[in-house]
Amino acid sequence: MDREWGSKPGSGGAASAQNEAIDRRERLRRLALETIDLCKLCLTLHNNEGNYLAHTQGKRHQTNLAKRAAREAKDAPAQPQPHKRKVAPLRKIVKIGRPGYRVTKQFDSETKQRSLLFQIEYPEIEDLAKPRHRFMSSYEQRVESFDKRYQYLLFAAEPYEIIAFKVPSAEIDKSTPKFFSHWDPDLKTYMLQLYFKVKPAEGIKPPPANGAAAPGAPPRPLPPPPQGLPPPPPPPQVPPPPMANGPPRPLPPPPVGMMPSFTPGLQMNRPPAAQSFPPPPPNPPK
Repeated sequence: MDREWGSKPGSGGAASAQNEAIDRRERLRRLALETIDLCKLCLTLHNNEGNYLAHTQGKRHQTNLAKRAAREAKDAPAQPQPHKRKVAPLRKIVKIGRPGYRVTKQFDSETKQRSLLFQIEYPEIEDLAKPRHRFMSSYEQRVESFDKRYQYLLFAAEPYEIIAFKVPSAEIDKSTPKFFSHWDPDLKTYMLQLYFKVKPAEGIKPPPANGAAAPGAPPRPLPPPPQGLPPPPPPPQVPPPPMANGPPRPLPPPPVGMMPSFTPGLQMNRPPAAQSFPPPPPNPPK
C-alpha cells in the first residue's frame, strides 16, 4: 500500500491544522497553570505570589471559606461527640505557712484501745472552705525512706500548707462512735479522733509430734546434769553398857564452914588464877 502522506512509517498521519491549534492551546494552558496561581474557590487568576496572598486575606475569599464550611457541616451526617470533662482551671494560691495543732494521746481501759485526738487551727482559712484529711501509706510519700511500720495522716486547707503526722501502721477502727471528724466554723478548728484496733492474742500452739521446736519458738532449756549417789546414812548410835556397880553416886556436900580443896580454873579448863595471901606479920623487936 502506497503512503499518501510524507510521515515516517509507524508515526501515523500528519496532523491537520485544527489538531495543531488544539494542541497549541493545551500547551499554553499548562504553561499558564505553572506560572499563574489559580484560586479554585473564587475562580480567580493571579499573576504572582503576592497577588495570590493578598487575595486569600481579602473579604471575598474569607466569605467563600465560611460558606463552604457551612455547606459541608449541613451535608455531613450527625456524629456523637465525645464527652469532655470540664477541668477547673488551676488557681495560684500563695501559701501563708503551717497551721497550729494539738495532738492528745488517749487510752481506753475498758477496750484496751489506744487513740489519738488531732486539733488543727485554721484562723485564716478561705471563706466557705472546709479542711480535708487523708491517710497515706509509707510507700506513697517521697520525703522519708519507706517503713511498713508507719503510715501518714495528712491535713489540708487553703491557703495553709499541707501538714502530715506519722502514726503506727495499725488497722483503724472506723466505727461511728470512735472515728469522727468535726469542723467548727466559729472557732476555726478542725478535730479528728481515731482508735487503733487491738491485735488478737495469739493462741498457744501445741508442740510438734516429733518433739522438735516450732519455728520461731525459743529453744527449750537443757535438762540438769545427773547428780552423784546420795551420802550413806549415819551409823546407828549404840548406848554405852551399864556399869557394874550401878550408876555413879553424887558427891557428898562439903561440911559447913570449910572450903573444898580444889584448884580454881581446872574444872573449867582454864589456867589457875593468881591467889592473894595476907602480908606477913612484922618482926618483933629484939
